[in-house]
Amino acid sequence: MGGCGQSPGIVCAVAYSGGKVDDQWLGSRAIAAEKANTANAFSLKDKAMATANLYAGAQPGGFLFGAALSSPPSADAIYAGTPDDFGTNHDPMVGKAVGGVIVFGGGLALYDDKGIAGALGVSGDSSCADHNVAWRIRHLLSLDRVPAGVSPNMKDAIIYDIGPDGKSPSGFGHPKCNGKEDQIAVDLGAGVSGNVVR
Repeated sequence: MGGCGQSPGIVCAVAYSGGKVDDQWLGSRAIAAEKANTANAFSLKDKAMATANLYAGAQPGGFLFGAALSSPPSADAIYAGTPDDFGTNHDPMVGKAVGGVIVFGGGLALYDDKGIAGALGVSGDSSCADHNVAWRIRHLLSLDRVPAGVSPNMKDAIIYDIGPDGKSPSGFGHPKCNGKEDQIAVDLGAGVSGNVVR
């Protein structure tokens, strides 16, 4: 999913992997659009915020608690048209504001040399893997000129600092998933382990 830089919150394109639209969870289409919307809505020209960076703050008692309910998704935009068009150039979401706020990995703002150029949402695997895939796609698009972020590497990397007590010392942490996504993220520069936030 991509957000149009000229019109924040408007879906520019939708794609799916596999041979046909139902080779992946049909719900992932809406989640990806909401992730793109969230990354666009919570990032600034001079500071990026990945959807993964919102997880800890959105938990009960967190500084963003309730944020996930702040912008309900538009069912009319998401479920218009026919499923045969979902994920194609004729996807009925294209050109519409979908809304929604997602507070787990997979959404990144896109940055060119002028600032935010839109956003990208990926869904279909674990939220940790979705973050890594979005990171790779953004890099391949050369839209990864992130000026700053909340992670120790000054980017919008996923921060794996949630301890056994469920607390994130940085306030921007995300839980680890069951696979090796956290190590892959560190290797890519898409993730950090630790609790130092600038």
